[in-house]
Amino acid sequence: MAVYVRPLSMSADRVSSLQSIFDRRILRGLLAEWENALWTLPEPLRQSVKRPLFAIRNMPNRLGCWSRNKREITLSREIISGHRWDDIKEVLLHEMAHQVAHEGLQATSEPDHGDSFRQACRLLRANPAASGTYRPLHARLRQGEALNDRDRIVVRIHKLMALAESSNPNEAKAAMLKAYELISRHNVDLIAQGVDQDYHSIFLGAPRLRHFREAYYLAHLLQDFYFVQGVWIQAWVLEKGKMGRVLEISGTRKNVRIAEYIHAAIERYIDAAWADYRRDNGLNHFRRTDFAVGIIEGFKATLQQACPAGSRGVDTRLPVRVEDHALTRYLSRRYPHVRSFSRRGPGHDARVLADGKERGRKLIIAKGITRSDGFRNQVLEYNHELK
Repeated sequence: MAVYVRPLSMSADRVSSLQSIFDRRILRGLLAEWENALWTLPEPLRQSVKRPLFAIRNMPNRLGCWSRNKREITLSREIISGHRWDDIKEVLLHEMAHQVAHEGLQATSEPDHGDSFRQACRLLRANPAASGTYRPLHARLRQGEALNDRDRIVVRIHKLMALAESSNPNEAKAAMLKAYELISRHNVDLIAQGVDQDYHSIFLGAPRLRHFREAYYLAHLLQDFYFVQGVWIQAWVLEKGKMGRVLEISGTRKNVRIAEYIHAAIERYIDAAWADYRRDNGLNHFRRTDFAVGIIEGFKATLQQACPAGSRGVDTRLPVRVEDHALTRYLSRRYPHVRSFSRRGPGHDARVLADGKERGRKLIIAKGITRSDGFRNQVLEYNHELK
């Protein structure tokens, strides 16, 4: 979500009008998300919580607040204007938990963050810490952290992903695959040892009313290869003023960040490669999905080189994948009622799909590192093609 910047030639009235339109869409979105979250509550509790008022105000050093007297949930203009929708939703659910504690659980004499509030957070899957000077979700995920002995392998992964920026195509590809091998070994070892880990959930991409077939292929690739789990959930589409859907991934902070970067890098690569391919072949936009799916399948084939799906006796470089039961439990608590769905897409152009796969095999994703304090202030980059 971008912060609106006033053009020099725009009148104050026009700016005020645009701000009012923006605020109304945000407020409608807060209401829609509140109503959606309400259905996660048990029936008796749900009936006791009534729709509140919503407001946006300048609130220095605060992200949001619940006013019992006004029956109003207020979010700060800073979080509204400067952060993504999942950051906004995190704060909204925190304030809604205060409302549920007061109105539903009758916690009138408890501290603000007492037992009833924490119970409401569990029911709403809300973050009990998302208030005050607490940093929003994406700011926390990007903060630097001290590396312990268990994380030393992460340093090697970063160095290898930096080597993947090499101008030598064979060296770049080998570095990328070696980085993926270490990511896999690192995660399998942690899971096998039963190491306690913290899990986070973030949106990938923007909520939309409609997602094309390549979005689902990309979601499966991340889940199959990058130690995250994905769920398509409802979320407010700001520009359309309606509820749509978005992919939410869950995993450890490191894995969520890697998956987020891989997702963005592949989407950028698809955009750039399609622009060239469409111009050279005179195709319309209806064949873009075939080409994009081909790219994802081609990149998947590259990753499978590090983990051949062959028969027994094949000397693979990767350990056997194991299920992260702790992550599965985290996700089942977050979404206790999840259903699977499948859709049959339209026919595809075999030639365009094959050309996309060829482009996808040339994709090399690298993560360049700028060191200022350990691995803080990372600069993420990627190479467009293996020539």
